[in-house]
Amino acid sequence: MEKYVLIAAGGSGTRMQQTVPKQFLLLQGKPVIYHTIAKFTAAFSDIHLVIGVPEIYFTEMETIMQQYFPEQPYQLAAGGSTRFHTVQNGLACMQSENAVVFVHDAARCLISVALIRECYQQTISNRNAVPCITPTDSLRICTEQGSMVMDRERIRCMQTPQTFYVKDLQNAFQQPYDNSFTDEATVVEKSGLPIHLIPGEIHNIKITTPLDLEIAGLLLGKTRI
Repeated sequence: MEKYVLIAAGGSGTRMQQTVPKQFLLLQGKPVIYHTIAKFTAAFSDIHLVIGVPEIYFTEMETIMQQYFPEQPYQLAAGGSTRFHTVQNGLACMQSENAVVFVHDAARCLISVALIRECYQQTISNRNAVPCITPTDSLRICTEQGSMVMDRERIRCMQTPQTFYVKDLQNAFQQPYDNSFTDEATVVEKSGLPIHLIPGEIHNIKITTPLDLEIAGLLLGKTRI
């Protein structure tokens, strides 16, 4: 079956306190997004690559692809005002409905090849696969009456790659945008399909802050295959 990965790199990365978007910051001498792309091409040599990135960074993204992945076919999709719109633009590049698509954060460069392949197999069996982890901190929810403890064993922290059949995701993204659409699973669930959760990886962090970048530098090369 055909495979696509839609790498969402549309954010500005303001929390990194940098003028350069986080996906282009250097991690062990190479851009963060290089490490992300390398995991997917290692998982599947026949994968189709679609990168959602602001148009002002198209040239920079093309330079990265020419330097590090000169033989890898790819398409660039314009990053939108929200993640929803970035993904929507990326889906428009996909011609085959009978395919599986991974939607992955550009800044989650520590994902393992094993998890990528597991997401694929679980999607074939269960129509979609969304990796997640159980929080380890104590959790409380704030209400007008004060705060209340939450059972962390019933809470899950969502990760990517959130993986679906292309036709299911394209159908779901025909819905009007809603502020509740924080990830692809939310959009698909609202379209009427149940979400299949699978175990994620504690090291599959999303680089958001300068500290995250330091942690990623320490972990890079130590993650399991």
